[in-house]
Amino acid sequence: MSVDRGARRTELYAASATHTAVSERARPVSPFEPAGEVRSLTHRERRVIVMTMMMPVFMGSIDQSILASSLPTIGRVFGDVHDLPWVITSYLIAATALTPLYGKFADIHGRRASLLIALGIYMVGSLVSATSISMLMLICGRIVQGCGGAGLVTTSQMVLGDIAPPRDRAKYYAYFSIAFTSAGACGPAVGGWICQHWHWSLIFLWKFPFCLIAGALAWNVLRRLPRYDRPHRLDVIGAVLIMAASSFFMLALNLGGVRFPWISAPVLALFTCAVLLGAAFVTRLLSAVEPLIPVAVLADPTARLATLAHCFGWGSLIGLNIFLPMYLQSALGWSPTDAGLSLIVLMATLNISAGFSSQLIPRVTHYKILPIAFLVIGIGAVVALAYSASAMTPVKFEIILFGIGIGFGPTAPLTQVVLQNTVATHHLGTAIGTMSFCRTLLGTILVAVFGAIVLTGAVGQAPASVAGQVFAATSTRPFSVVFLVAAGTLTIAFLALLLVEEKPLQSTMPAART
Repeated sequence: MSVDRGARRTELYAASATHTAVSERARPVSPFEPAGEVRSLTHRERRVIVMTMMMPVFMGSIDQSILASSLPTIGRVFGDVHDLPWVITSYLIAATALTPLYGKFADIHGRRASLLIALGIYMVGSLVSATSISMLMLICGRIVQGCGGAGLVTTSQMVLGDIAPPRDRAKYYAYFSIAFTSAGACGPAVGGWICQHWHWSLIFLWKFPFCLIAGALAWNVLRRLPRYDRPHRLDVIGAVLIMAASSFFMLALNLGGVRFPWISAPVLALFTCAVLLGAAFVTRLLSAVEPLIPVAVLADPTARLATLAHCFGWGSLIGLNIFLPMYLQSALGWSPTDAGLSLIVLMATLNISAGFSSQLIPRVTHYKILPIAFLVIGIGAVVALAYSASAMTPVKFEIILFGIGIGFGPTAPLTQVVLQNTVATHHLGTAIGTMSFCRTLLGTILVAVFGAIVLTGAVGQAPASVAGQVFAATSTRPFSVVFLVAAGTLTIAFLALLLVEEKPLQSTMPAART
């Protein structure tokens, strides 16, 4: 059996090599260009393509932030706060499993097809979520939405890698920073305002015009995109295994300490299933001809460390972005609108610092110094947040958010540039899909862990008569623990970034393929 599997793997790689060897001419950048003519994209053409991708990046980025300040309201509407974390984690689990598949699908069929499919599925999920009449229906809608959302930011990042070499990529990343900034700054405030003054369903419905615009732009503009095709096999079995393992793990965290004791038979059974399915997923990675997450991509130490720094950094920010509005509303008594508006400082400073560092990275030799120094500031700010949670003032809170945003911002573009600078171009889609997969998986785990900490602490402090209103009045102690865990994960990102090798950034792109 192992011999047959090795033969299939060798055959696949041989086919890939043959495809690479015979496909070294450029795909026409417009329908009127003669086939086989090689022409590099101009700066203006690259800028138009990147600006087109800003809309999917905006949609994919705002999804979690706009829900962050809306979760307490949604929980009260459905009378179910214990299952409320699933509104976030169900989306993240689906996105986690499908992100690598989008990367490989885009490598096979092109970025435009991948993005249009993602937008269509995302719109269907948004419609189901908006028309939900129960928490279960909402969670199902979020699963469908996550299946589409998995391809929005990932495909856009692949497009950026297709049109710009590593040395220039940070320059174009500034456009993405604008989209990230807008989504991060507007999301919490818009979500809180909609829930307080309108109806929560509009959180999902208002995205439809943006999705249609993004689809129309992608259909027309991405025809000029260079192609770097490579044959792949989609590991659907691996995706199902990781989705099932994640679901059992999240369910155990959701039930443990709230509905069942942590050492009860149901919780232990769920953890056991999660471990067994996780082991099956690892076995699949090591044995499949082309697994969901290619081990070869992470075999390079630089790529592995860049992915590690990216995932632990973003995982912390995902958790904070979701639980900070809960902290402000349930522990400090702020309104949904005020809680959302207060987070503008965090997301604005984070993305402004990311945009600034994006311009600086290609101009300096030691491009790690600034992100490392700033990340120390970010870790210190999160620690200050944890120890000040019980005596927080609005001014102190905004200062701390400023430190967190400035601190993590430069890490995001640096890790992506380092990854692109390390992997082969025909593996770029798979590598970005791998990084996005790891980021979303870790973010999902952290959101579930944070939710378990808050729910367990809140239920333990609340009398039985009000235990169903967990988020209505929670002390600051569970949130202090959450913030300390976030500081710990940011520290892991700092250590990984410290060990990343500073390789000279490439300044050229290889030939495109038909």
